[in-house]
Formats: sequence, C-alpha cells, structure tokens
Amino acid sequence: MELTVYKINGEKTDRTVNLDESIFGVSPNDHAIYLDVKQILANKRQGTHKAKERGEVAGSTRKIKRQKGTGTARAGDIKNPIFRGGGRTFGPRPRDYSFKLNKKLKRLARKSALSYKAAENKITVIEDFTFETPKTKNFVEVMKSFELTGTKTLLVMRGTDQNVYLSARNVEEVLYLNSKSINTYDVMKAKQILIVESSLEDINDMFRN
Repeated sequence: MELTVYKINGEKTDRTVNLDESIFGVSPNDHAIYLDVKQILANKRQGTHKAKERGEVAGSTRKIKRQKGTGTARAGDIKNPIFRGGGRTFGPRPRDYSFKLNKKLKRLARKSALSYKAAENKITVIEDFTFETPKTKNFVEVMKSFELTGTKTLLVMRGTDQNVYLSARNVEEVLYLNSKSINTYDVMKAKQILIVESSLEDINDMFRN
C-alpha cells in the first residue's frame, strides 16, 4: 500500500512510502483483537476492591435474642449480614485480573488493528518534525492543518521527542505513543493515526523479529 508523505502543515510532499502488506494488509482477525483488548484492559485493573464480611466487622458476638419464641427469624450476633452495619455476604475480595496471551496472537491482533485502519484510510504518514520549544499551540496548529480538531488521534513517533510530547499531552483528544509501544487498544480506539515517517522502520522491525 502506497501512501503520500505529508508536511506538518498539511501539504503533500513529492515523496511516498510503501506500507508493508504483511503488517498493514492482513485479513483482520476480530477474535484476536477482542482477546488482546480484553487483556490490556484487564491488566489495567487494580483489583484492590474489598468489603468486610461477617468475620471482619467489629462488633459483639453475643446472641442478641433467644433462638425461638420471638415470632421473628432467628438471629445470631449484630454482625449478621441482614442487619444494618453487619458484614457483607460474599463481598468483593482483592484479586489479580491479569492473564496471559500467546505472543503470536498478540502480534496478529496488532496487525489486524493496523490493517483495519489502513483499509479505512485512517492512517496518515507525516515527515519527521520537532518543535523548538514545548508549546501546546504548536501542536494545535498541526491538528488544524489535518482537520483533526476534536478527533481522537493517535500520534506515533520514533522514540520520545520531549518538545513534541509536552506540546501534545495537553490536547485532550491526542495520544502520543512511542512506535515500539504500539498496541491494539490504542490503535482501535483512535479515529485517525498520524505516523511519523521514521517510525515506520521501528514498526516493521517489531513485527519482523
């Protein structure tokens, strides 16, 4: 797949790049995408939720009324779950939600996500750029040049350019991502992907190894 390389002001250059068909042109596997996104979201969960159960609530263990003859249901101590202030029945406990996936499946998921975006013409390749100083206004101008204001955009760059990163981080709809950290969730979530030309080399190397 051949794409034109753009300047950061939105103008076309006289250069083109070829996207590797083995990465950007595969037949997408929806189930692989589902599993990878599920794992990414699961691994982000803290799992620190906790509610006190009957044995953990502070209170007397004295039997509050006799077993029979009261005309009401039998009850033990005040920590009974049916009483206000009692313990919770089968409450949440701390747990680890993370799980593992096969490396080949995760690689297929990322290729599938990139192929979806390429097929939808949602990938734009721009020439390498930087800013002299970190300034949000500079990056807002870039977004305006590509008519992406208010659009969920993924910016993929080679390494971390501090000036560009600091300029882009305050733009709510933009996510700055190192080319070596590209993942299925962020690709699928984005409405448009801006890939800096030099980062394509990293992406190709990542999937070839």
